[in-house]
Amino acid sequence: MTNFPSNNFFFIAGIVFLLIAVLGQTKLGFAEINPGCFGRTLALLIGLLSLAFAALSGTSSLETLDLLRTYLTNLIQQSMGFINDFLSGS
Repeated sequence: MTNFPSNNFFFIAGIVFLLIAVLGQTKLGFAEINPGCFGRTLALLIGLLSLAFAALSGTSSLETLDLLRTYLTNLIQQSMGFINDFLSGS
């Protein structure tokens, strides 16, 4: 239970940064968020890294990591096929 608070921190930070990256220029109540293009890209990168760190620190079994690695490998291969089809069609 020693890594539980840091895991929660990275999970919440990842969600907040992804929210900033997706919303971009908008008003949330009294606060206006306007990070610009570089700020949105940086928020996306920090959000994804925070969520990845939270996911990897929360999983302790090697079987789960192997399943995650296999899933991500298949997802990347499918995405590359889609991107190649999209680029060749244009």
